[in-house]
Amino acid sequence: MVSAPLSVVEGRSGDKERLRLWIRMLRTTRIVEGELRERLRRDFDSTLPRFDVMSALYRAPDGMLMSDLSRFLLVSNGNVTGIVERLVAEGYVMRTKREGDKRTSVVQLTRAGTAAFEKMAAAHERWISELLDGIGTAEVHRLSEMLHVFRSNWEGEH
Repeated sequence: MVSAPLSVVEGRSGDKERLRLWIRMLRTTRIVEGELRERLRRDFDSTLPRFDVMSALYRAPDGMLMSDLSRFLLVSNGNVTGIVERLVAEGYVMRTKREGDKRTSVVQLTRAGTAAFEKMAAAHERWISELLDGIGTAEVHRLSEMLHVFRSNWEGEH
């Protein structure tokens, strides 16, 4: 369950406000994600998962093991495999067998894949800037720091 009726929440001071914050964060994320999905589809005939795979590979110019890619993206190997297979067929990704272990594959962007991703990434950055334009630079820094601290507080526990 994503949220519970606020009338059900009892307990420590601020619990209802924390629940409201969670709901606002979730709604905001879903709205922005939906807009990004639509724009990637419309402008690049692409999907957000495909963008995520290309982004991860862009950050690893020497390539990544398929298992590392799925772990990095927090999705199953099966989900990544289908996307990678389509990207290979389109010439955006190449797959090679790992030296010494023929069971594992290393995947990396091709030159065409790098060029295509750079165009998508530039548009993605503009879209994010546009969608979050109502938040001032100081607020962006403050929110970013708050979320970093929040993540640091519980990250090691889960």
